[in-house]
Amino acid sequence: MEQDLVSADGKNSRAVLCQRCGCRVLSVGVATLAKRELLLPSMRKKSSLSESSSPDCELLAEHWLVHDMFTFENVGFTKDVGSIKYLVCADCEVGPIGWHSLEEKSNFYVALERVRHE
Repeated sequence: MEQDLVSADGKNSRAVLCQRCGCRVLSVGVATLAKRELLLPSMRKKSSLSESSSPDCELLAEHWLVHDMFTFENVGFTKDVGSIKYLVCADCEVGPIGWHSLEEKSNFYVALERVRHE
């Protein structure tokens, strides 16, 4: 699956969209593929993400990495959960589709399994 999503220069070759509502999260050519294991809570509405004390989690290893939050076309952030903010779709608020550590200020990860590509 991943070969047709990555261009020769290592960037995303297709737009990244919300699985649920189809909102554009990232445009073509703005993110690089990163292999890093991150635990993300199960997908749900934004309001329940920051309130849950011990959500069901999933270990995901392939992500789109961007270094500037203004690269996103449409993304929302949860309140801080420890030193992490989760990324959610700005339109339907379902997520997390990704992860941002407050300690790594310029790294924003979007899980390939949590989005669709067009």
